[in-house]
Amino acid sequence: MIDHEVRVHPSAARLPREEQLAWKLAAVATGTQDAPALDAEASEMVVNRVIDNASVATASLRRRPVAVARAQARTHRAAPGASAFGLPAGTRLSPEWAAWANGTAVRELDFHDTYLAADYSHPGDNIPPLLAVAQHTARSGADLLRGITAAYEVHVALVKGICLHAHRIDHVAHLGAATAAGIGAMLRLETETVYQAVQQAVHTTTATRQSRKGEISSWKAFAPAFAGKAAIEAVDRAMRGEGSPSPVYEGEDGFLAWMLDGPGASYTVSLPGPGEPRRAILDTYTKEHSAEYQAQAVIDLARALREKAGPLEKVRSIVLHTSHHTHTVIGSGSGDPQKYDPKAGRETLDHSVPYIFAVALEDGGWHHERSYAPERARRPATVELWKKISTVEDPAWTRRYHDPDPSRRAFGGRAVVTFEDGTTVEDRLAVADAHPAGARPFGRAAYTRKFRTLTEDIVTAADQDHFLETAARLAEVDTAGLAELFPAVDTDLVAAYDETLPKGLF
Repeated sequence: MIDHEVRVHPSAARLPREEQLAWKLAAVATGTQDAPALDAEASEMVVNRVIDNASVATASLRRRPVAVARAQARTHRAAPGASAFGLPAGTRLSPEWAAWANGTAVRELDFHDTYLAADYSHPGDNIPPLLAVAQHTARSGADLLRGITAAYEVHVALVKGICLHAHRIDHVAHLGAATAAGIGAMLRLETETVYQAVQQAVHTTTATRQSRKGEISSWKAFAPAFAGKAAIEAVDRAMRGEGSPSPVYEGEDGFLAWMLDGPGASYTVSLPGPGEPRRAILDTYTKEHSAEYQAQAVIDLARALREKAGPLEKVRSIVLHTSHHTHTVIGSGSGDPQKYDPKAGRETLDHSVPYIFAVALEDGGWHHERSYAPERARRPATVELWKKISTVEDPAWTRRYHDPDPSRRAFGGRAVVTFEDGTTVEDRLAVADAHPAGARPFGRAAYTRKFRTLTEDIVTAADQDHFLETAARLAEVDTAGLAELFPAVDTDLVAAYDETLPKGLF
C-alpha cells in the first residue's frame, strides 16, 4: 500500500492532476482492470455481498420507502435498461433510476454490510448502481465483479483516511466517489474520465448528517440510492467530455477546506500500488441483525446476559460502557430524546442502543420486523426497562474502536446490570458473533441461510436455488444472466402493496 498525503492547496499552486486524490482514486479503479489485481478470496466475498444485498432488498419490498422509490423509478423505462427488485422480469428502467429503486431497497432495513474506521460506511451500497450500469451496457458478470472490487477498494480507503462525521457530513460523500470509480473500472474507462466523474460525484453528494440525527426519517434509506444515482449521472457526463470542479478535495474552496478540517487540513489515504491485489472488501463485514452496526455486538451481549440477569422487573439500571461513537451516535450521549420515545419510528429505533438492548434482553434475540413493531416498542415493561438503560464512553473501548490492528479493533462494550438490592451482573463483548473475529463469522453458508430466511415468504424454494446458483458463478455469468441476480419474487404481492400507497406527481 502507498500512503498519500492529502491537503489543501491554493489555486495559484496549480496542483498537477496526477497529484490530486481524485486522480489517484481513479488510477486505482482503472488499475483494477489488470487481471493480477483481482484476488480469489476477495472475488468470493463479492459473491457473498451480492447474495446479501438481494436478501435484504427482497425482504424490504413491501415497505413504504422502497415502494415509493420503485414507483418513481418505474416511470423511467429504457432499452436495454436495467432490472428492479419487485418489478416483473421484463421491466427495464433507465440505469440511474434502477439504481435509485434498488439502492433504497438494499438500504431500507439497515441489514447489509458495514465498514467502520475514521468514518462509517455501507460499501454494499455500491452494488446496486454498478449492477444497473452493467445490465444497461451489456457487461458480463466478470466485468461487474471487477467494478465491485474497485468500488470497495476506493470506499474503504476513503473511510480509513478521511473522517466526515466529525464535521457532520453524511457518509454517502465517500460512497459517490467509490461508485463512480467502480463504474469506471467496470466499463474500462480512461483514468481521465474516471477522475472527472469522481470529482462530480463528490461535489454533488455532500450533505449533512441530520438524516441520521434526532427524528430520523426514511431519507436514511434514500441517501445512498441518491448517491448511486448521482454517480451514474456523473459518469455519463464525464464520458461525454464534461469536466468537474477541480481539485475537488484539495482546492482552496473545496471539500477539505470548507466541509472538513479547513485550510490546514492534512489526511493520509492509503491506496494499493500498481499490480497490488484489491482486497479491501475483506476488511468489511455484514450484519446478522437488522440494526446499526454498533448494535450488533450489543444484541449478542444482551442474549448472553439474559441467562444471568434474572427477573428484569427488579433491574434498577443498566449502563453500557462503550466507545465514543456508540455513546454519542446511538447511545444516551447523543442528546436525542427520540432515542427514548416509544412512538419513534423504525429509522430512529434502529439507531437507539438503549431500545435495542432492552428488547434483545427481553426477547433473547432480534427480528428485522417484529423487534421494531409499534406495539413492541410501546410495551409497558419494555418502556420501563428502556428508560433504565444508558451509555457512557470508556476511553479503552474508544481506543479499541480505532485500533489499526483489525484483530484488536472492537465495536462492543461492557454492560453492568444493577438490581434494586444493589447486586450487579456484568458481561462484555468486543465484536458481534458474525464479525470475522467473532464467535460465528459469516461464511457462504450463513449468507445463504440469511437469504433463504429473508425471502421465504416471497420467493419459491426453486427460485431461491436458481438465484444462489447464478450468484455463485458470477464470474462466468453473461449479460443475460445478470437479470437472474434479481430473485423471482411474487410480483402480485408487491403490486398489491404498491396500490395501497398515496400517489405522487407521476
